[in-house]
Amino acid sequence: MAGHSKWANIQHRKGKQDAVRGKIFTKLNREIFVAAREGGGDANTNARLRIAVDKAWAANMPKDTIDRAIKKATGELEGVSYESIRYEGYAPGGIAVIVDCLTDNRTRTVADVRHAFNKFGGNLGTDGSVGFLFKKQGVLSYAPGANEDQVTEAAIEAGADDIVVYPEDQSIDVLCAPEAFATVMAAMAEAGLKPDQAEVTMRAENDVAVAGETAQQVVKLLEWLEDLDDVQNVYSNAELGADAYA
Repeated sequence: MAGHSKWANIQHRKGKQDAVRGKIFTKLNREIFVAAREGGGDANTNARLRIAVDKAWAANMPKDTIDRAIKKATGELEGVSYESIRYEGYAPGGIAVIVDCLTDNRTRTVADVRHAFNKFGGNLGTDGSVGFLFKKQGVLSYAPGANEDQVTEAAIEAGADDIVVYPEDQSIDVLCAPEAFATVMAAMAEAGLKPDQAEVTMRAENDVAVAGETAQQVVKLLEWLEDLDDVQNVYSNAELGADAYA
């Protein structure tokens, strides 16, 4: 997303997430479980787990809850087993959408995701139908007012791949390879430039602007998907203006 609307969207989504803290804990718990199951329970050697644990700390998840999720994943405690599934489709206006899920019931999950697309005028596609429009990247976002020169210099020193300054409000994204995310974020923090938002995400190669009722339908679909218990992350290439949240 470009310009001011990009930063506004980040703040809107954060506010919505803060309002459903319990659901966020459930999603983070599942992400920690899968990361530990696939890469081991040591966050020092498992980058995906490190990122998941950092998100959990940022959301003020209790340490005991984090430890239990890791122990369940590594077999020290009994627990439900989850699998990762990705769905792809289109929202109104031809907006590409990727939905990443962690579930213990594939049939339930696909039915819920398909229902969401149908309800808001979109359609669920096949594997690979929109994935080529996105690139997996580490993204460190700085709010309007951040010092561009300082961020740029520190990002180059940290080994970032690119720095994007959005002209409408001068917010900044520092981009890096997923495997370099933890290193770049640590280096930026060491330089006194802790990002306002940081994650490994699926970033659209090109955004598509939508407005009016179409944009509002896109937002309703994305928020409905995000609210599903089995959905971990939702990505789109929508460029949304303030009227999208009317």
